[in-house]
Amino acid sequence: MRTYISMLRGINVGAHRKIRMADLKRLYEECGFKEIVTYIQSGNVLFKTEMDVDRAILTQQIEKVIAAHYPFIVPVLIRTQTDFDNVLITNPFLQNADLDVKNIYITFLESLPNPLLVAKIQDLDYAPEQWVILEKEVYIYTCDYGKTKLSNSFFENKLKVKATTRNWNTVQQLMALAK
Repeated sequence: MRTYISMLRGINVGAHRKIRMADLKRLYEECGFKEIVTYIQSGNVLFKTEMDVDRAILTQQIEKVIAAHYPFIVPVLIRTQTDFDNVLITNPFLQNADLDVKNIYITFLESLPNPLLVAKIQDLDYAPEQWVILEKEVYIYTCDYGKTKLSNSFFENKLKVKATTRNWNTVQQLMALAK
């Protein structure tokens, strides 16, 4: 069985789009997934499956079952344990001991962004905030993610791909749970 880490965008933030984790777990069971574990209320779900299918199919399956039970659309992004290993290894901000890891965020992109769109935003400067795009992740260093311009919406609009962000602690916890 293969382990996947799914991240749902925009649930349980504020008063809208509420999904209890126990209900979410039940929806994943409806999909036939096994060993389902949720982590915190913001829509992180680890699961295992014997299905040997593309992640896009798994994503569609999860989005479809959620849409069948709730009156809103929830974007879902899926990574493997290996993907998370790479995020941990390639984080460029870990090389700088002066940076506080609690200010590191990872924006997960649905797919590789178009290089032309990446090139258009590469030189944007939001100092003192820093960001680096590597493959399907954007590594962000900001002292206040709640006020940053480098939000999910920013990257979705500029790169034309779905995105969801997790803080560094959550990324590490998801990886620990996956192992």
